[in-house]
Amino acid sequence: MSGHSRWAKLKHFKGALDAKKSAIFTKFGHGITVAARQGGGDPETNFRLRLAIEQARRANLPKENIERAIKRGTGGLGGEEVEEIFYEVIGPSNIAIVVEALTDNKNRTISNLRRILNRYGFSLGQKNSVLWMFERYGILRITNFTRITNLEDLELKLIEAGIEDIKKENGELTIYTKPGDLQKIKEAVERDGTQVDYAGIEWFAKNPIQIDEGTQKKVDALFAELDEDPDINDYYSNIE
Repeated sequence: MSGHSRWAKLKHFKGALDAKKSAIFTKFGHGITVAARQGGGDPETNFRLRLAIEQARRANLPKENIERAIKRGTGGLGGEEVEEIFYEVIGPSNIAIVVEALTDNKNRTISNLRRILNRYGFSLGQKNSVLWMFERYGILRITNFTRITNLEDLELKLIEAGIEDIKKENGELTIYTKPGDLQKIKEAVERDGTQVDYAGIEWFAKNPIQIDEGTQKKVDALFAELDEDPDINDYYSNIE
């Protein structure tokens, strides 16, 4: 399986510039707000909220920001409601991108997104013009997995629990699950005494493509601008 992951952003967060930190803090705050609005403000009973808080803490989001984001999601604060929106993007060389936005102003978000896309020769597609090329998986990432003394036993337990795949890649153990099984599998891993460094649900391309070096440079510049936009929570491409 191949796909973009917000895990890379979390791992490199400490080296981010202050301006980028501000954008990342906004993204994590919006993620917490949307999760609290959809499932309530108690992370013990709202798994998505629990994941959002875990990621925010890994990025050193201050406690008061987390509490304020939860209150906003449960209606304890005023202001515009934060919405989760997926945009489908088409680019040169058959590139397809799913852009996930968390925003309190759809007009601002789509205007900024169009401006960024136009700069690099990309455009918004029609509904279902891109999403059919992707599928969603729950993802668990474990670093330092070589310290797990019973790794083979853990892998067998997870296979019996119904995971989709398990791989050692980039020095990490990556576990793929059905989206609805993510909580069950995460709790099974943690019951075994293993720390999960990242958990989330992401889009993966069914048929990844390869692009030339020139196109890759253009894509990297596009992704860098998307990273800096506080309304863009994440993006997933079909690039291998």
